[in-house]
Amino acid sequence: MNDLRWLLEDKRVIEEINKHLWIESQKAGYSIGLERATDDWLAQHGLEWTKYNLPEKYAKITRKHKKK
Repeated sequence: MNDLRWLLEDKRVIEEINKHLWIESQKAGYSIGLERATDDWLAQHGLEWTKYNLPEKYAKITRKHKKK
């Protein structure tokens, strides 16, 4: 997950995290907080978002992990 923190520089990701914050807070019945929403979104959706929106970057990430 920490590998994906660079995604926070993208305004589209921030919008997605804010949506995630709202949806998950509605489900919980209270605000889950931005930090938890961010960590949760990155863990659950970050890699797939990168695959769809930044395919070149995704390819680099997956190649790096395969070499290890």
